[in-house]
Amino acid sequence: MITLTNLSRVFRTQDLETTALSHINLTVKSGEFVAIMGPSGCGKSTLLSILGMLDSPTSGSFEFEGADISSYNEVKLAGLRKSSIGFVFQSFNLIDELSVFQNVELPLHYHKISKAERKQRVEAILKRIGIDHRGDHLPQQLSGGQQQRVAVARALVSNPKLILADEPTGNLDSKNGDEVMAMLRELNKDGTTVIMVTHDEKEGKYADRIVRLLDGQVMVDKANQTAVPSDMSAEVA
Repeated sequence: MITLTNLSRVFRTQDLETTALSHINLTVKSGEFVAIMGPSGCGKSTLLSILGMLDSPTSGSFEFEGADISSYNEVKLAGLRKSSIGFVFQSFNLIDELSVFQNVELPLHYHKISKAERKQRVEAILKRIGIDHRGDHLPQQLSGGQQQRVAVARALVSNPKLILADEPTGNLDSKNGDEVMAMLRELNKDGTTVIMVTHDEKEGKYADRIVRLLDGQVMVDKANQTAVPSDMSAEVA
């Protein structure tokens, strides 16, 4: 699905040049669950922004499903992002004035999908993640774990090929964090590709593969021998 070749990202100001990523080589196959890990400032967030097509590399190539998108303009990137990627953020990013149903439905308005199909999709995904009984509630009426479930539902409602999760349990207590991680693991078992950025070793145990960054470079890229099996995720949670 994704191939990065000698990818670098350099931020330049008038007086300063900072290399956030240096000659990254990385391949992610469809259906994988990959955790990108490392300390603060190692380049994780920059890499996730590039994978999410929110930022562009300074040099190197980025192939997505066989097409090199390094030189795509913002219009082409936005179209590809909208059709292929779902985002799960640490801060949930729900709209307080909209109900759970309306928050999840929102991405579908950009796909010119009929009202009847929108209703069907939202109800199905809310049921899938176990939050269908909260459809009429506002975000502030939910627990943190429930809000993150809504954020996951919103990311999935467009049937994306890839889920990008940025510290998805960072604002949750341990119990709710485990539940969200178990849900991401289960979604991956069902075929969704997941790339997660985290500094938390506990979150990393849910991934099949660990990529560790340090100072903008890949230091470790290996299978996770201690990954939590999908059929045990609920027990761990």
